Amino acid sequence: MGHFCVNCGAALVPRIIEGREVEACPNDTFVLWHDPKVSTAVVVEADGGIVLGRRAIEPGYGLWCLPGGFVNSDEGPAAAAARECFEEISAPVELTGLIGVFHIAKTDAPSMVGIAYRGRLVDGARPSAGSEMLEVRVFPLDSLPPLAFPSHTTVVGEYLKSPVRAEAAEPQTASAAAPRENRPSRSQARSRPRRKP
Repeated sequence: MGHFCVNCGAALVPRIIEGREVEACPNDTFVLWHDPKVSTAVVVEADGGIVLGRRAIEPGYGLWCLPGGFVNSDEGPAAAAARECFEEISAPVELTGLIGVFHIAKTDAPSMVGIAYRGRLVDGARPSAGSEMLEVRVFPLDSLPPLAFPSHTTVVGEYLKSPVRAEAAEPQTASAAAPRENRPSRSQARSRPRRKP
């Protein structure tokens, strides 16, 4: 599929910039940078296990996954993680630590940077299925089902190796745990000029 300059409408052409072939405008400085999307996942501890949801949407319809999703442009990753938990498992979650930051390679879509947290349900809240889940359950750590995404399997593996558990950790910030009502944007990242740090 061809791409076009947002400034003049010309068809983009291959150009080598910083040692990488990119699509750029032949008439001006516009470059189509294929930057990764940023996503979150949360290992939510409850009743001696972790909360998983069975997906009601593609990709991975009917399979189990961690709560999480994409970060919107007007929020930080921790706030996005807490919001996605509230939307998907219908319960407020306190984030209690960072599990890790992961590169999630894709062949049919832009790659992603995944940020994984550990957390716990707030004040005895009970999870239930949100609109993107068929059901929500707490699974014991020794009998987890196969997960929809390899990245979630990696996150759970890192979590299981960690000696820190949510019960022993402090919540990160009150604002990170506050649910938001707006739905996340599912559109592709807009083309934009890259800014140097």
